[in-house]
Amino acid sequence: MGYTIYYRVRITKWSEFVKFIERICHGLGMELELSNDSVMIKGESVESLLIPAKGEGFVKTYGKEPVTSIYLLILYSASAFGSVLVWED
Repeated sequence: MGYTIYYRVRITKWSEFVKFIERICHGLGMELELSNDSVMIKGESVESLLIPAKGEGFVKTYGKEPVTSIYLLILYSASAFGSVLVWED
């Protein structure tokens, strides 16, 4: 049984977004990988959440908590730095 979060993002304030994600991941003890145009957040026992500066993606969390809720919070919070559309199945 899978649970998937789908998203479309366009981050216009990239450097501010990266600072925010670094702080959040550090505070939550989650591993973070940065590149010039994407961030990858590694959750325990689920797929990693890859957020591009602009684009679409999906991540299977299998409904495992608290990671599913954390990923949703991160995605919805990203809207403060641009625009984000999130849907689930």
